[in-house]
Amino acid sequence: MDQRGDADGAKENGSSPAHAVLMLDSNNTDTEETAQEHHQTTETLIYKIRENPPMHLTILFAFQQALLSLANQLALSLMVAQAVCGDNSAWFKTQLLSSTLFMDGITTIAMVLFGVRLPLFQGAAFEYVVPLLALQTLDPDRCNVVEISEQSITNEMTGQNSTVLVNKTMELDQVVLANTQSLMGSLMAAGFIHFLIGTTGLVGFLLRFVGPVTIVPTILLIGLYMTRTAVKFIEVHWGIGIMTTAISLLLSLYLGRFKLPIPVWTRKRSCHVIRYPLHQVFALLIGMMIGWAVSGVFTACGLLSDNPDDLQYKARTDINHDIVTNASWFYFPHPGQFGVPGFNVSVFAGFLLATLISILDSIGDYYACAKTCNAPPPPSHAINRGIAVEGLCTFMSGVVGCGHATSTYGGNVGAIGITKVGSRQVFLLTGIIYIAFGLIGKFSAVFITIPYPVLGGALVVMFGMFIGVVLSNLQYVSLTSTRNIAIIGTSILFGLMVPYWVEKNPDGINTGHSDTDRVLRVILGNANFAGAVLACFLDNTIPATKEERGITAWQNVAKHKSKEDPQQGKEEQQYEESIDVYEPLLPKAWRKHFILKYIPFLPDPDEYNIVSDCAYSSPDKCKNGTLETAQL
Repeated sequence: MDQRGDADGAKENGSSPAHAVLMLDSNNTDTEETAQEHHQTTETLIYKIRENPPMHLTILFAFQQALLSLANQLALSLMVAQAVCGDNSAWFKTQLLSSTLFMDGITTIAMVLFGVRLPLFQGAAFEYVVPLLALQTLDPDRCNVVEISEQSITNEMTGQNSTVLVNKTMELDQVVLANTQSLMGSLMAAGFIHFLIGTTGLVGFLLRFVGPVTIVPTILLIGLYMTRTAVKFIEVHWGIGIMTTAISLLLSLYLGRFKLPIPVWTRKRSCHVIRYPLHQVFALLIGMMIGWAVSGVFTACGLLSDNPDDLQYKARTDINHDIVTNASWFYFPHPGQFGVPGFNVSVFAGFLLATLISILDSIGDYYACAKTCNAPPPPSHAINRGIAVEGLCTFMSGVVGCGHATSTYGGNVGAIGITKVGSRQVFLLTGIIYIAFGLIGKFSAVFITIPYPVLGGALVVMFGMFIGVVLSNLQYVSLTSTRNIAIIGTSILFGLMVPYWVEKNPDGINTGHSDTDRVLRVILGNANFAGAVLACFLDNTIPATKEERGITAWQNVAKHKSKEDPQQGKEEQQYEESIDVYEPLLPKAWRKHFILKYIPFLPDPDEYNIVSDCAYSSPDKCKNGTLETAQL
């Protein structure tokens, strides 16, 4: 059966493909039932990458994708605020969240239009939080409002100069802005390197030396280190926090197979009921809303302390009303809103490591999205273009002052598999929605008022899923190999030991130069730095085959035939999308220019001829739509 032909035929007759998300819009019951039966047997997408749902459904799907990751943006924005001592500054947290949401929208639109061109959502990257947490732990004096400076004075009697120490009291806002400015320049530098890796095609070079044995302990240490932040939020009220976590897990896991009956109305069938796992898709948001409501009830009943010095005070819902009242309706995040960018060598070193991890994580998400959308694996030029867009937008995030980069979110890729909607138009609108969220100051202010234990309960779920996804990369590694087990275990242990020692012995590093000591303390206090360096060194020096290390599986994800195995026959894969879905937006006259073969993020003209034949020629040339991506 020609799936694309059926969909096109349905559209020509004035009907849209059947869908079982929140409402149905079909003028032909037979077409609807046939599409549903076909969907159940082949698990194809209802709306493919280049198909455009009706506008009312596009809006619905876009809001669904936007709300899925909203809690993550709030959590990471507040973590940045804590790292720069701005967790008690309402205006700063509001503007920081607005900037985060605004850049999420910009990056998402750029990725869909100019990047890898798959339906991907770009959100705040958790990999960049660890350097901030290390800075927060190892530099406790960064929040001091008293600045000690040297001042020279002249004795009028003797005419001699002497130096004295002067205490200068700074306002808290000045401290916050000074710390934020040091992050801005460091993030801009890391984003520029990120951009160069994409534009120069160095991704393939990285994959030669960095595989799952290196990545798993490195990213796992990020998740383990972020537990400190989760505890800091949830300890305000363990009961409310655990309840938020329990509700989210109940809806997403225990009731995951249950499909909720939802009444809908269509012109053809009038009022009827469809079944959709709405509670599973929005489990985290529902859990947060219930936790927020319980905090309100506890506040009204006087069960929470009204003493600002008490830990439970931050669980109250009536302490931040002035934030919403004082917030402006419209706020435009702009360069220089937090001052002139500065630079911090130790933060830059942490950001640089986070950049490399983020790149490898994004590549995995690209392949996962292509597989979910039943599209060919992305070619190298599309991957390079996607990495370049992420790097450029990371640089822009540094200019605006977000304090973190943006990266691809795998959770939204999973939502495509649930909703069966992979339209690029939906994700373009998702980006527009996030831009609107960032521009509406009141919106950010409302989410800033979420009680701490509710946010802590949500972080438990998010960090738990983060760690679980990291461990799933072990499927590419031979876990029967003593070598791999020893490297992973030793790297994780080493990554926990070194930061602990640095934290307990702040004067243990003494090179004779205070600035060098401070940089080394922050670098070695970065949990994933020590683990990553050791894992990469051991993985590349201890003999093993590429298959045993898992590198072959990563390098050949886009291939259906291993070049190293001549005995293996050609494997062919039937896709619903052709390889030209990754084509960049270029004028036709430029697509076959010889200079394109020297630009890593644009398709080679020779390869483009193959792609064009498969995309537009007769079925015989393409073997009935079958693409052999190994040729590319």
